[in-house]
Amino acid sequence: MGHGHDAPTAAPDGGDDHPGPGADGLPPAPGPERAAAWLLRVSGEDRPGITADLMTVLGLVGVQVQDLEQVLVRGFLTLAAALGHPPGGADALREVVEQFAREHGLHVDLSPAPAPVPEQLHVDAVTVLGHGFETPLSPEELGAVAGGVAAAGGNIDRIVRLARYPVHAYEFRVTGADRLALRRHLGEAAASHRLDIALQPAGLERRAKRLVVLDVDSTLIQDEVIELLAAEAGCLDQVRDITERAMAGELDFASALRERVRLLRDLDLAALERARSRMRLTPGARTFVRTLKRLGYAVGIVSGGFTHFTDGLAAELGLDHAVANVLEVADGRLTGRVIGDVVDRARKAELLRDFAAAAGIPLSQTVAVGDGANDLDMLAAAGLGVAFNAKPVVQEAADTTVNVPYLDAILFVLGVTRSEVEQADAGVGPGPLSPVRPE
Repeated sequence: MGHGHDAPTAAPDGGDDHPGPGADGLPPAPGPERAAAWLLRVSGEDRPGITADLMTVLGLVGVQVQDLEQVLVRGFLTLAAALGHPPGGADALREVVEQFAREHGLHVDLSPAPAPVPEQLHVDAVTVLGHGFETPLSPEELGAVAGGVAAAGGNIDRIVRLARYPVHAYEFRVTGADRLALRRHLGEAAASHRLDIALQPAGLERRAKRLVVLDVDSTLIQDEVIELLAAEAGCLDQVRDITERAMAGELDFASALRERVRLLRDLDLAALERARSRMRLTPGARTFVRTLKRLGYAVGIVSGGFTHFTDGLAAELGLDHAVANVLEVADGRLTGRVIGDVVDRARKAELLRDFAAAAGIPLSQTVAVGDGANDLDMLAAAGLGVAFNAKPVVQEAADTTVNVPYLDAILFVLGVTRSEVEQADAGVGPGPLSPVRPE
């Protein structure tokens, strides 16, 4: 916000009202905000030059602009400005802004300004994801989110639409809420309306995320690779039963993996290639990784699956890290054994820490994405743990959940807008929203 600066006067101790830079070379923090005299609100159909012309008019009457906000919704402009005392009086100010409104076909309102609201140090970002691009969020759903904020004692300072494709997504900037109460009330709203609602502290830590690590099976891809192999070996039902129990946390993952791999003994390499050809990326996976890379993120995968699959994914998507289990092969066939340590729950968290340390990134600036019980330690270790279409035990433990079938919807949780994705893809500016996903 802008602050008026009168000529400094001597303080009782001989200092100035506005002392010079401190030892760190920076100016001191500003004091309490000076109350504005008038609040000007401008609304109407937007066109180029409105804001510039308004500032010219205000400059002519010598009034100070102490605060300024402007939003645009479907070509309709709403602008609000907190103004100081006009040197020529309120009547002169009112005359020039009304003349400005007539010339531009706008509506203006000039009223005494309320007292300034103190800046809030405690600010939260609430991200709301809808059900798909064909179904906008309803007034009842948006109202439930707003009601949750109010019930937690918070105030909504700003609402921004992040996307309307592949899902409708909004971000609420919330101040003054009790965070535990806010989490509880938003959780109730999410459950009653089947919404995904992410709550994060706003500010530097959120914008400073630099590393994303993903699980592979049922996260980056739609399949469980060991089930693709089991279908080739004719033991799909047996493997699927063990997989379900392991992902639900009922079995030790390492033991379950070795038991399933034993069932694949004597499978030849041609069968592995056939299985890999049936592997399907999750919708939005390419967009998700491509956008993160353009934003400067490092992106890695850690998998309880196998390097025969993850090595190709890493090369295809340009990933920075890829670690998975290694199947032992002899004479062109699987031996039914895994080489080395199993990539299990504890190992995934360890790899996240290793990737972060290698890049000099603190864990607070990392994001982990997964769906199964063997992802729990990794999700807990990351600065933000995202449960993507996850098992109930994972959804309960993760920082936030995303239950739409599009991996790139996680970008909105990180504060990236759909228009920013499209601008990056186009290289010049935003493009049209396509109803057909390219992936």
